[in-house]
Amino acid sequence: MTPAVPQVRIAQVGGTTAPDAIIASGTVAWRRETSLGFTTAGRIVTIAVNEGDSVRPRQLLAALDTTTVAASVSAARAERERAAAEYARSVKLFEQGWVTRPRVDTARATLASSEANLRSAGFQSRNAAIVSQGAGVVLARLTDPGQVIAAGTPVLIVGEASGGRVLRLPLADRDAARLRVGAPATVRLSALGVELAGAVIEIGGKADSTTGTYVVEIGLPDDARLRAGQIGTVSIIASGLGTMSLLVPPAAIFAPRAGQAFVYVADPVTKRVKLRRVSIGEAGDTAIRVTGGLRRGEWVATSRIDRLADGMVIAPLRAAK
Repeated sequence: MTPAVPQVRIAQVGGTTAPDAIIASGTVAWRRETSLGFTTAGRIVTIAVNEGDSVRPRQLLAALDTTTVAASVSAARAERERAAAEYARSVKLFEQGWVTRPRVDTARATLASSEANLRSAGFQSRNAAIVSQGAGVVLARLTDPGQVIAAGTPVLIVGEASGGRVLRLPLADRDAARLRVGAPATVRLSALGVELAGAVIEIGGKADSTTGTYVVEIGLPDDARLRAGQIGTVSIIASGLGTMSLLVPPAAIFAPRAGQAFVYVADPVTKRVKLRRVSIGEAGDTAIRVTGGLRRGEWVATSRIDRLADGMVIAPLRAAK
């Protein structure tokens, strides 16, 4: 007697389009890191902060020995007073006809020069101290009290709180070209065991001449646990059509192992099933993602899997997609 053809439920392979994600690693940093130094040469008498210290607006951070600067201000002020008196005397003598106009012009020019020198000395005096312009954190202390430094030599590097923190990462040109400012990102910091939501806030306009990569900055939320230099992994949603993922019911998959599994592909026309090896990805409650071995629109058996064999004839019962 001919055995009865088994009735087998079959389901069509569906698909969903997921946005492409760019995965990369970078380091936490302050978006604005400012080098601070003195505008004049001198000997440092105090540095009031250390690396890692928080600073507040208008806080004194470092100062020079002002002995030389104060002497320069006094000398410039005295010269300005002498030049002013000479100019006043020259004007009076000119009015009386005792001196010529060029003599008055020379006295006026000398007075203007002495006033400029006084302003310059005053500027140096006012800038013999480094004062923070806003709140932030000291990232580096590059000198110590007692050192004699040249004008413009960096003394401290301060991360400005007003700029916030970012995850700074290098990306290849093909990845940077797929990003846009505002693209959402998820940052995972293993050191803290947390995930933070962020977004692309800046894409470098020029590639690094050595590595050929573009620097991309991901804006991070204000979190007191963040520290400059922490390593983070980021997933950024790239622009484009995305990637098609194929989905099958969990009941269709059997003998999974190391990312591989088997399904029975059903042909609704010939009413036969064929054993096929497939590659699988993430598994959910209602579907398993198939990364290879199937095409969208094919049918797979979802019942009586343990009783089927390659090439077997079935009576297919179609299920909804």
